[in-house]
Amino acid sequence: MKDPFGRTLDYLRISVTDRCNLRCQYCMPPEGVPLLAHEQILSLEEILAVARAAAELGFRRYRLTGGEPLLRRNLLWLVGQLAVLPGVEDLALTTNGIRLPELAGPLREAGLQRVNVSLDALDPVRYRELTRGGDVKAVLAGIDAAETAGLRPLKLNCVVERSKEEPDAQAVAAFGRARGFEVRFIRRMDLRGGTFSAIEGGSGGQCDRCNRLRLTSSGFIKPCLFSDRSFAVRELGPRRALEMACAQKPESGVCCQGDPMVRIGG
Repeated sequence: MKDPFGRTLDYLRISVTDRCNLRCQYCMPPEGVPLLAHEQILSLEEILAVARAAAELGFRRYRLTGGEPLLRRNLLWLVGQLAVLPGVEDLALTTNGIRLPELAGPLREAGLQRVNVSLDALDPVRYRELTRGGDVKAVLAGIDAAETAGLRPLKLNCVVERSKEEPDAQAVAAFGRARGFEVRFIRRMDLRGGTFSAIEGGSGGQCDRCNRLRLTSSGFIKPCLFSDRSFAVRELGPRRALEMACAQKPESGVCCQGDPMVRIGG
């Protein structure tokens, strides 16, 4: 699919839940955010219907996000269904890694190809502070499990305040080099203020090359993270919602006054 500015859209990011088992400082307040009611969340079958429509329109890359996607019940079924979509070239997942020790192997067997693991600090005290209670040892165990399962290339997502020269980021970078992992440095975003930067070490934040649409856990196709435009799958049907999102994809992001990141999907 081509958007109005000639960009080819072939990448769908799918948020499967707004639930998360961490409270990262840059993502939500300490008390969390109000959770959507069960009936507001797309069923796995509805998500699959959107992905099938996307495949028919030429989408070849899919990434599962959240919230924390590994909290979604029966996720392995969805992975298995997505893995056999016609034309699928890349099936990935972004996770905080905490549940990977038990799920990395089954995910790989279901057809998942690779994972990005969020790792903002290696020091246990700093990690606990940044995530408001998280255990970095659990994340490191998850990384080991993913590598053993063959979920490669494994990439690390490290959120920074201003630059990759910060001490926590440098520690993550050294860990990545030692293990042969690509590290992506993501500057803190402000959806409402419209503050975003290009990701260092990976794609994202580069509007002129953006090739993605987003499916929120509540069933809306968003053409841009930094935009309030969205198209309801349940009202329009999957194909029409995708086509309208493509047709109204902005040239560049501005701001998003609506849903928080945990609902849209990182």
